[in-house]
Amino acid sequence: MDDISSSDLKTILHSKRANLYYLEYCRVLVNGGRVEYVTEDGKQSLYWNIPIANTTCILLGTGTSLTQAAMRELAKAGVLVGFCGGGGTPLFAANEVEVDVSWLNSQSEYRPTEYLQHWVSFWFDDEKRLAAAIAFQKFRLQQIRHFWLGARMRRNDNFELQESQLNGVLASFESRLDGCQTSTDVLAQEAIMTKALYKLAANAVKFGDFTRAKGGSGIDMANRFLDHGNYLAYGLAATACWVLGLPHGLSVLHGKTRRGGLVFDVADLIKDALVLPQAFIAAMAGDDEQQFRQRVISGFQQGEALDRMIDAIKAVAETLSQVQR
Repeated sequence: MDDISSSDLKTILHSKRANLYYLEYCRVLVNGGRVEYVTEDGKQSLYWNIPIANTTCILLGTGTSLTQAAMRELAKAGVLVGFCGGGGTPLFAANEVEVDVSWLNSQSEYRPTEYLQHWVSFWFDDEKRLAAAIAFQKFRLQQIRHFWLGARMRRNDNFELQESQLNGVLASFESRLDGCQTSTDVLAQEAIMTKALYKLAANAVKFGDFTRAKGGSGIDMANRFLDHGNYLAYGLAATACWVLGLPHGLSVLHGKTRRGGLVFDVADLIKDALVLPQAFIAAMAGDDEQQFRQRVISGFQQGEALDRMIDAIKAVAETLSQVQR
């Protein structure tokens, strides 16, 4: 097989790629020039192709192994690889230090510097960094309105949303945003809104009382699905940052002392809009994790989630870099 250059593997833009994989109990290797994952069926080994040129990221769960040759090909194609526990959570990698979110980025080429230069031009200014955090939150509100009140959700008989209550929650949060003086203020207001969204979603599917568990400690399916779906969103967020060449440590809201903070910031742009309602719908429908994962991935694709993340980052970077001191 003729050698394929890394540029050939990036002909499909990351924002247009269709595949996001979670794998467990398998081996990822190169077979006949293709990256494949191998599962065992009795005495027979089954080989499944991974179309790396059309893949954004891969989560490697319990019982997986990855060959050096496979990692080399994934890096050529710009595929992000994350090691995780069962069901996609928690997310970690083979590092000497413990971190909350860690992705193995492709280092096989230079990344563009345009948006990194925009980002760092304002990032060290506290006021501009706060403005970026607020801009992200306003974009987040736009996505919630778009998807929760969209035609697709209106047609879903299993999600009977009280629109007036949702509009009230979002309007209240938006009005308080402009009064925030620090990122801590924004996080406090965000927590109030998110708690209200959980209540609205739980009522919309008649879930009953719901309390968001911390640190993956939830045992009910809604909490488990929220954890699972959020980590899929982190995969897209990490991809969006990588595409634009932004280090994950340059956060504007979350984790000032954690290098994965920007991944949290970017994932929040679409988490509530696309993951949160599906977690409650899937819990009430009795879905297993695979069915829920397919729901979320399908929603990401149909909702062009990665495009929206990239566009939001670019807009914030370009706007704030042009603001004069």
